Amino acid sequence: MLDCALAVADVPGDKAPPCRFCDPGGATTSMQDGTDPDWLAHLYQCRGLSTYSIGSLTGVDRQRVTRVLRKAQVRLQPRGAGRLRPLRRDDPPDLRQLLTTLYQAWRLGSPQIAEVTGMPERTVRDRLRRYGIAVRTRGRCNREDRRTVPAEVLDDLYTRMGLTADEVARRLGTNRNAVLRSAHALGVPVRAGGAIPVQGPEEIELVLALYADPLIAAVLDARDVPRVPPGAALWQRFPDPVPLTVPLVKDLYWGCGAGLTHIEPLTGQPAMTVRGFMRRAGIPLRHPGGRTPFLRRWRTGLADGPADRPPPGPFQDASHAERAAPTKRGDAQ
Repeated sequence: MLDCALAVADVPGDKAPPCRFCDPGGATTSMQDGTDPDWLAHLYQCRGLSTYSIGSLTGVDRQRVTRVLRKAQVRLQPRGAGRLRPLRRDDPPDLRQLLTTLYQAWRLGSPQIAEVTGMPERTVRDRLRRYGIAVRTRGRCNREDRRTVPAEVLDDLYTRMGLTADEVARRLGTNRNAVLRSAHALGVPVRAGGAIPVQGPEEIELVLALYADPLIAAVLDARDVPRVPPGAALWQRFPDPVPLTVPLVKDLYWGCGAGLTHIEPLTGQPAMTVRGFMRRAGIPLRHPGGRTPFLRRWRTGLADGPADRPPPGPFQDASHAERAAPTKRGDAQ
């Protein structure tokens, strides 16, 4: 570590002429006068003190110290040029793996990782960005923190046993929305119809149906929104959600008749985030209740039976055709 009293005069090319205060037997009477230009120049150039330190030592205002030094033709350094910098040490070789385990596998936050590793929280966030680890959004309602139902459980309870989403939710100790959201994200066909039978298809694979809709497909192409196949949770399908814009939301919601829960699997933005964006942007909501225009259009186009169904999309999984036929209705969307 360098000495704080290192003189600027030691730098080649900037050597200042010796002053009378540098000699041990030199004058010291001016030390009582904090406005003596020679004494202030000695403190600044020879002893390497900053203007703040000189002001504290002499009891003179820092700005006055600066004015006296400039009037005495003393070259002032930029702010912070003379500060001692902390030693830069290389990161431990296993720090990347440690942060990946703590942040992604154990789902710890940066404050908790700081306590475990002894690093400042700001350094933890800096290392996460440096190592390319995807940083979660701040707050308690993250997409990554949503409860999801595994595909195997949905196949057993919902597809093979024919339980409704409410019955599956009661068995798992969760809610109906979590079951349906997981089914749509994983590409599990969801039964449609409700308590009163209506004409139309029996089940819907929501993500594939959205991508197959001509109006929605035209909007996605026009707005350069990527098509991401189902099969994983929302935050895994969209590590970086599609930014919401007023034209995009207006086209999907009012132009295509999609609902908030339909815009979510298309953009990776949660439905409540879409609702908040619409409220801030002044985009009105449709009257609550009933099916969305997209679902009515989807039912009308597929009402004549499987022969009129569109061909499987580019993400269609052949295993879906082998699933057992549903035995109950009651998961209306």
